[in-house]
Amino acid sequence: MEGLPDPQRLHSPALVRFFGRVMARQMAARFHAVRVARPGLPELPAGVPVLVYCNHPSWWDAALLILLATRFYPGRRSFGPMDAEALRQYGFMRRIGLFPVAPGTAAGAVAFLKVGQQLLERPDTMLWVTGEGAFTDPRRRPLCLRPGIAHLLVRLPRVIALPLAIEYPFWSEKTPEALCRFGAPIDTALMDGTSPAALHRLLEQRLETTLDALALAAQARDPGAFIRLLRGRAGVGGVYDVWRRLRAWRRGEPFAAEHGAMAGEGRR
Repeated sequence: MEGLPDPQRLHSPALVRFFGRVMARQMAARFHAVRVARPGLPELPAGVPVLVYCNHPSWWDAALLILLATRFYPGRRSFGPMDAEALRQYGFMRRIGLFPVAPGTAAGAVAFLKVGQQLLERPDTMLWVTGEGAFTDPRRRPLCLRPGIAHLLVRLPRVIALPLAIEYPFWSEKTPEALCRFGAPIDTALMDGTSPAALHRLLEQRLETTLDALALAAQARDPGAFIRLLRGRAGVGGVYDVWRRLRAWRRGEPFAAEHGAMAGEGRR
């Protein structure tokens, strides 16, 4: 792979764990909670590489993916492509598995395919890809993935393609929720001979179905439909929360910073 990045050489498991903790603190400071829709994580076969492909609604996606990778899949080596210009500003991210690609260019497509194939030839690899390639509202339809994912998958004998839906709605708190949902995995070993175009359509359909299910759960605003991965900020703060605390104390009630339906969750 002369002239192409070698993410495996730069990858530092210690730095990955460190930045997993950093991202957890960052998200706890900016969100009310990070939640994974039930039933939670799908079962993945051991010894098979995994490609997680998701929509791309926000700047926070990279932080969320790092958090998910370190919390749920610490035994796998995680990698992901990143815009080459952005990665120049955050060079340290090469040490946590990110590698540069030039989106919308032939050279970028070649780099993604070759580097991605090399990584996914190892059975412990997990490749995380924001498949839309640009920030896109999670409710936009039809969903449009870039074709490189399907072309990468057909190059390999077996990969589990795992759809992941993400959105960041406001519920009853000052800070938003970070919500995600894993979809039904696609085992490419069962699709031998499938064309890249047909696989591309299946990838889009599977992710769109997962996004629609997450949207319904987000609109219902029921925390019971989710597993809370991380608890963040609650309440308004300042004088208003001081007044609420005093009122609860006078009534002999426990103080719950959460509002409305969230209050019961906060007391659990």
